[in-house]
Amino acid sequence: MKVTVVIPNYNGKHFLKACLDSLAAQKYRNFETLIVDNASSDGSIQFIEENYKNVTLMKMDKNYGFCGGVNIGIKAANTEYVLLLNNDTEVDENFVEYMVKAIEKSDKIFSVSSRMVNFYKRDIMDDAGDSYNLLGWGAQRGVGQPNRRYDKACKVFSACGGAAIYRKSVFEEMGYFDENHFAYLEDIDVGYRAKTRGYINTYEPKAIVYHVGSGTTGSKYNSFKVRMAARNNVYVIYKNMPLLQLLVNLPFLVLGYIIKIVFFARKGFAKEYFSGLFEGIKTAHKLKKQKFRWKNIGSYIIIEFELLINTVIYFVDYVRRRMK
Repeated sequence: MKVTVVIPNYNGKHFLKACLDSLAAQKYRNFETLIVDNASSDGSIQFIEENYKNVTLMKMDKNYGFCGGVNIGIKAANTEYVLLLNNDTEVDENFVEYMVKAIEKSDKIFSVSSRMVNFYKRDIMDDAGDSYNLLGWGAQRGVGQPNRRYDKACKVFSACGGAAIYRKSVFEEMGYFDENHFAYLEDIDVGYRAKTRGYINTYEPKAIVYHVGSGTTGSKYNSFKVRMAARNNVYVIYKNMPLLQLLVNLPFLVLGYIIKIVFFARKGFAKEYFSGLFEGIKTAHKLKKQKFRWKNIGSYIIIEFELLINTVIYFVDYVRRRMK
């Protein structure tokens, strides 16, 4: 087998049929499917065991979150590539084949992000890879935009872990998803780490996935998600930006936090945002900070330039949306 499809699941029984049936219908067959179940209580395990005999099922004793779940799956995989897939998805019949072809284009490709389309409005994008900017904001490329605009393959800051293929050897080289994140921004963190080592992350529009979105955690904004994202945002900055880069970007990062505070206060989540922010500041020192290496200085310069470009693109897209 060349690739292992790893699906983390927590009480997602109602999504599994569409997801697993679409994988069973793949034209490309050189893959295996592994589900890591985070102690579901909704009958997921029984449903899988009764209906999907060819799927490998790993039963956890508790909920390890997205990061813990996929790490278990990645380490268990005996294939060159691992393809992470959310349970609330349905994939095109050529999905796996296009993902494998995309990552095989170069040994320097760490990850490939798929063309994630809104499950219910299939002319609308959900994610075309993730971006990251000077304000310290992670963003889904193309979210809410017409599907047709994102039909070109390109480099991205990081792949969206909800439907992406990764080179397992790079995980073994630099480490896996940081389980301190539990969920949210962990894919940007791991993409950032790979980029500092000279690897690239790309987007493949031919690999199409239909995504419900927030299938496990619920709505777009909720207390858990806001708190986790605020905390993990601090983690990404602390772990990946060397001191000089942090000082250069500090005015933009402060501005980014001010805007977020106002935004979430208007949404009614000020308490949750502050809670996550202070938790991140308080606990960041416990994390493994990426060691700065002079041999990677070229990668840091490229990353800084990309942060600048992504900031401009973000605000151009924002203005375009507001003018509609």
